[in-house]
Amino acid sequence: MTGPPAPVKHPAPVPSPAPSRARFGPAPGRGKGRAARLPFPAMTFRPESLRGATADNGAGQIDYRLARKMVVDQFHAGRLSRVEVCDAHPELLRAARNVGEATAEDCPICEESKVVLVSYAFGPRLPASGTCVTSRAQMAKLARHGRDLACYVVEVCPECSWNHLARTFRMGGRAASVRR
Repeated sequence: MTGPPAPVKHPAPVPSPAPSRARFGPAPGRGKGRAARLPFPAMTFRPESLRGATADNGAGQIDYRLARKMVVDQFHAGRLSRVEVCDAHPELLRAARNVGEATAEDCPICEESKVVLVSYAFGPRLPASGTCVTSRAQMAKLARHGRDLACYVVEVCPECSWNHLARTFRMGGRAASVRR
């Protein structure tokens, strides 16, 4: 007669090692009594966030032609589809059709119509969504108020919905009040 089977010993579960935070630093809120800092600043649309434009050197301008060229080249090489590059917001298209500044440049995507420039200004005492600048006179009026404004110029094709940030610049602020 045989006795009961001997109990099978299963190995004890091995706890998985905790992921190492050495590469990423302490977990948020757990860093020696102070909050951990991110490796990059938070994104903002405030005028002082524009690189290359400080109050001491006057108004600076950032041009995005190289980024535009890269996107257009990627589209023509077949790496980006038309749906991916022709994605303008309906309000941007409306502004382009009604108040945009016409140019002589053909759309780089559809090559059937001319691109239109639409300008926006962001800053104190303006709506959180910014204001669409409809004319050079309105831009000059905003500059005369002396407020520090961040301005964005977007090129838009009203036909195929291509859009790309063309340039950004600062306007107004202390530099404008000193020049008066």
